[in-house]
This record gives sequence, C-alpha cells and structure tokens, in this order.
Amino acid sequence: MGIVRPHLWFAQDAEKAAEFYARVIPNSRVTNVVTAPAGIPDVTEGDPFIVTLELDGMRVDMINAGSAFQLDEAFSFIVDCEDQAQVDHYWETLTADGGKPGQCGWLTDRFGVSWQVVPKQLETLFGDYTSEGSKKALAAMFAMGKLDIAALEAAAAS
Repeated sequence: MGIVRPHLWFAQDAEKAAEFYARVIPNSRVTNVVTAPAGIPDVTEGDPFIVTLELDGMRVDMINAGSAFQLDEAFSFIVDCEDQAQVDHYWETLTADGGKPGQCGWLTDRFGVSWQVVPKQLETLFGDYTSEGSKKALAAMFAMGKLDIAALEAAAAS
C-alpha cells in the first residue's frame, strides 16, 4: 500500500457505512474500529469514532465527528465494471435504501458517499474525446443516469 489514503468524515454512520461497503465491494473488510474517548466534541463516549476499512485492498479511514462537515460529490469512488450486469448490480445496491441516482453514472449512497459506476468500455468508447464516435457516445452519456453500455456503443457507432 502507498502512503496516501482517503479519509471520510461522517456525522455518525462511519461504522455502518464501512460494514455496508465491505459486504458490497469484493476484497473489502473492516479492519479496525476505535471507540470515542470522553471529551470528543459531537461524539458520545464509547461510540464508534475512527473506522478503518480496506476497500478493494485500499485503506480508507472514516471518522464519526458530527455534522460540522458534509460529504459531497466533489469526492467520489469509481467502480470499474466488466459488463452491464455489474453496472446494474452496483447501481441498484448502492442506490438502495435511500441512495440517490445521479447523472452520467454518478450516484450518492444512503450514507452520503458519491460513487461513479462505470463500464470499463468507457476508455475505449471515448478515446481522446475528439472523434465523432466518441463525441456521440459522450453526448449519449450526458443524457443517462445509470450507464447503458449497449446505448453508448450504439451512439459511438452511429
């Protein structure tokens, strides 16, 4: 592992989020939960405070620290999908129970974390973004929420 890792601030659901991600994303697990000592502002003594998650092999630190800061779309995780079945699976799972679909393959899960659920074919379809086919595929993507590989490929070929 490298020396850089993401750190996410939650009001109170870091442990629940970490457990959910560990179930949904392969090669993931919660590796540590530190409970809050007395005197931490906006955190009850004994509640989960620092949660460490291994997310597809990458260390992610999460903190429960009250509502002073909010997660938003400026930060997102990308899920590279092999095929439409994977796109559909991750899209449905991550938007379930209060998540919100977005545009162009983006969504926000029920914990407020943003994700991009994208097929690996995007690199090939878009290339350097200058060919007519890539421009058509990009325009098609802008009109989508969950990405549809067949529709993107058809747009690129038209």
